[in-house]
Amino acid sequence: MTNEDFLSRRTFIQKSTLAAAGLATFIGLDALGRPLAKRKVAMVGTGHRGTSMWGVPVIKEFGDIVEFVGLCDTNKGRLETAKKMLNVSCPTFTNFEEMMRQTKPDMLIVTTVDGTHHDFIIKGMEMGADIITEKPMTTDETKCKAILDAEKRTGKKVTVTFNYRYSPHRQKLYELLRQEVVGKITSVDFHWYLDVRHGADYFRRWHRLKENSGSLFVHKASHHFDLLNWWLESEPETVYANAALEHYGKNGKFRSTNCRPCPHKSECKFYWDITKDKRLTALYVDNEKHDGYLRDGCVFKEDVNIYDKMAATIRYANGVQVSYSLTTYSPYEGYRIAFNGTNGRIEAWIKESGAMTMESYDEIMVSHNFGKVEYIKIPQAEGHGGGDALLRDKIFRNPAAKDTYRQSAGSRDGAMAILVGVAARKSVESGQAVNIADLTGLKPLAVKS
Repeated sequence: MTNEDFLSRRTFIQKSTLAAAGLATFIGLDALGRPLAKRKVAMVGTGHRGTSMWGVPVIKEFGDIVEFVGLCDTNKGRLETAKKMLNVSCPTFTNFEEMMRQTKPDMLIVTTVDGTHHDFIIKGMEMGADIITEKPMTTDETKCKAILDAEKRTGKKVTVTFNYRYSPHRQKLYELLRQEVVGKITSVDFHWYLDVRHGADYFRRWHRLKENSGSLFVHKASHHFDLLNWWLESEPETVYANAALEHYGKNGKFRSTNCRPCPHKSECKFYWDITKDKRLTALYVDNEKHDGYLRDGCVFKEDVNIYDKMAATIRYANGVQVSYSLTTYSPYEGYRIAFNGTNGRIEAWIKESGAMTMESYDEIMVSHNFGKVEYIKIPQAEGHGGGDALLRDKIFRNPAAKDTYRQSAGSRDGAMAILVGVAARKSVESGQAVNIADLTGLKPLAVKS
């Protein structure tokens, strides 16, 4: 009998034994035929994002290799609703440290309110878990530095879930830039448009308060700033910004606490009936009694203190200049991006799902100085341009796979993405340009390693 035959026979015997014993917590065998245990995963924050991006899909796609061992939320009703949605039997907790002590997860998924991310990221690492956190990693420079220090101190790993990096058309832009098809990039025009449905929704929810979200310069735009950092393979150095709140919040002619009891339903174009969405009703409306959180809050509430129009000029350590803007009340959803190079220009006009008439592809235009114009069509896919599923696969199924396009994002990536927004916010408040290096001590790299 050869060694290969021996290993094959032993593998067969052990698999048969495990199956007979009903040991469902094993996911297979290593090269020597030893059983491998499922990775234990816990989640803190069981709202819509947590359950829809990191709950149900993870169980469906990776149930053979991961096991949810705990769910935590401050709202006990939403906890039980989430547990039913995920169809898991794990215990639920309203006390985070109790969950960590009892379940001892290998990985902790953080999907709470942005302003609280740092608490769970830091404590999670201190209690033995690697971290998967939704963007933004956190909301200010002090919390950011605390996370970086804790990661270094504990030896644990923070993964920031920048799903946009994984969508095919954004990956194609990365490839074109690496190939220098239009020469050296000198400047970028980047303008993002949120429509009167998606954009308005940020002003209904907890995001409307700067103390919760860090403003849309941090919550939403950290996605965009991360794309820039990734595409340019450089880090931001200086930011100057302007912004204002002049459409939502106090600017409305009338207001209410939230949409359902509003006396202005017939005249308000932003009226939204949350009860038509069974999932959001189950998660939020049915559990308002536990914490008073109104998911269908009025977009004209006077406590809104985030901006609804933003613009920033960013200088990168490699000399590239970026002109960026974000508008939250457009008639359509999407963005325009253009990379200006010494030999031409790469540009795209991407319309997101639900925006006007959708084609089955995204188009990139490459214009060469004194030469031809090329059009590259990239097939569209569901889930943030196809990025969601690919990101989850990299995290759970193939973490050791070759990262050809440098799409995996760690704590430094998370830091540099939010620090652009933090700097922009500080610039708006002070009227002065802000140096990234002055915020946390991280020195921007001209070329990312």
